[in-house]
Amino acid sequence: MTALACEEIVRYLEGRGITKVFGLCGHTNIAMLDAMSRSEKIDFVNVRHEQIASHAADGYARVTRSASVVLSHLGPGLTNAATGVANAALDSIPMVVIAGDVPTYYFGKHPHQEVNYHADGDQWQIYRPFVKRAFRVERADMLPEVLDRAFVIAESGRPGPVLIDVPMDLFSLPIDTALVDRALSNRIDYAKPTITEELAEQIITQVVAAERPVVYAGGGVHLADASAELTELVDLLDLPVAHSLMGKGAVPDDNPHVMGMSGFWGTPMTNRMCLEADWILGLGTRFAEADSSSWYEEYTFKMPPTKLIQIDIDPEQIGRNYPVEIGAVAELKAALGVLVKVARRLHPDGVTRAGLTEAILDDRAARKQGLRTDQTSDAFPMNPARILADLREAVPADSFLVTDVGWNKNGLAQQYDIVVPGTFLTPGGFATMGFGSPAALGTKLAAPDRPVIALIGDGGFGQNPAVLATARREQIPVIWVVMNNNAFGTIAGLEKANYDTTYGTTFAVEGGDDMWIDYAAIATAYGVKAKRIESAAEFGPVLAEALAANEPFLIDVPMQNIPTPTSGHWNILDIYSPDGVKGHVSTD
Repeated sequence: MTALACEEIVRYLEGRGITKVFGLCGHTNIAMLDAMSRSEKIDFVNVRHEQIASHAADGYARVTRSASVVLSHLGPGLTNAATGVANAALDSIPMVVIAGDVPTYYFGKHPHQEVNYHADGDQWQIYRPFVKRAFRVERADMLPEVLDRAFVIAESGRPGPVLIDVPMDLFSLPIDTALVDRALSNRIDYAKPTITEELAEQIITQVVAAERPVVYAGGGVHLADASAELTELVDLLDLPVAHSLMGKGAVPDDNPHVMGMSGFWGTPMTNRMCLEADWILGLGTRFAEADSSSWYEEYTFKMPPTKLIQIDIDPEQIGRNYPVEIGAVAELKAALGVLVKVARRLHPDGVTRAGLTEAILDDRAARKQGLRTDQTSDAFPMNPARILADLREAVPADSFLVTDVGWNKNGLAQQYDIVVPGTFLTPGGFATMGFGSPAALGTKLAAPDRPVIALIGDGGFGQNPAVLATARREQIPVIWVVMNNNAFGTIAGLEKANYDTTYGTTFAVEGGDDMWIDYAAIATAYGVKAKRIESAAEFGPVLAEALAANEPFLIDVPMQNIPTPTSGHWNILDIYSPDGVKGHVSTD
């Protein structure tokens, strides 16, 4: 028995449990759209720009912890989606991108929208630097096998995106339906790699014997859904916890062992404790630049003399940035389960480190007290700390907070307690401006019964305002809080501090148009409910209204451009002051 390849692709996706496909139409993929139109299990989430599709699919995959699907057109469609796919790659998010391509019978003729400067039929090569695998399908009968391999590759090991590039004529060719039957029957629940009890005993013995141990949690803890196991381990052994940006919430922020984030935007205590540690247990982290103060030894990590135990699913990350004493390739949920088991056997009554939690709680209290004035400020435009404080007061603890880049990301990481693991979603590795607003769409589709708030600057929201059209069409009740400081605020702050200018970073025209954009008016024009805040006191009640509305809702919040405090180091400062003297020095 045969059926068209596009119909069999849809049948495979249905059998895989896929219920959402994110994408945008093009002449190379309309056969897929026709096939999906008859599916009773798959909804096509229609967007106005392919970057919205890939970011939304990213947010969806972060919540479901399984590969999402993007459908793209060739040429500009594929390149528009590339930023979102690359963002997913750097944050280890599983995704399968199905992209139409020029038909096989036009290879060499350079047909409409083909990318062809160096080779014919070669657009799939564009994705090679940032996907786990790029397939260009040559025969229609290979599609079921390639689909199956793509999902396995995307979800196994260190997760990430996979591209399937399909010449458009293959979608409409008949293939044997037994090929999809075989692919679906071949699905296997793979055993995850873990550690032996002997190795676990070695790790636990070293950590317990250490005078100044630190557990360092990265985003891999969230990817493995291992927060419960990690929390049990640090509570049992009384271990202080530092985390990367992506590891925020891996152990809930209200746990007395959590010191906070490390690195450039980290807290002083966290950086000091990491620097002074004799042993660090690094879990699911690559010790990225901003988290590690650009690897400058005097700020966050100095290894050696600090000794490192590193466990990660990706062998390429172990020892990449710091030498290890003990390294293990393992899936963290399984590995932490073994560590907890061995720790309970070796230390059934637990371990107590005198004064540890008291010191952490005292530091936490001092930091919160230091924020009190800003958090209660009636200034308008609003103080960003007040925005976060009012948000924390209003939203349920299990709400998803999806940020973009800038103050909304860095300030939240410092000041906002994430007490339900996995509810803080942010673009880490690629730090993509424009991620937050569309990623929130995918997050809400994956978690329809929980509030989803997108915290995003006006610069970031301006990247992809057409998310509002998708939210209205699909009735996705996301709340966007646009922290509007009329600037690319974080970069403006860096430029001001080092060059005493904000050229190219603020939006107002000197001596002319102030360029303040009314994003509430824009949302209203899209048919989305919206309000522009006129005073600090108004924000809380409007937020409550948005939470109760259960429909897409945008809140435009004029905000002061106040730099996020920094305690670590980022070596872009070397660009500004190569001679070690703060500030730009003219050579004229």
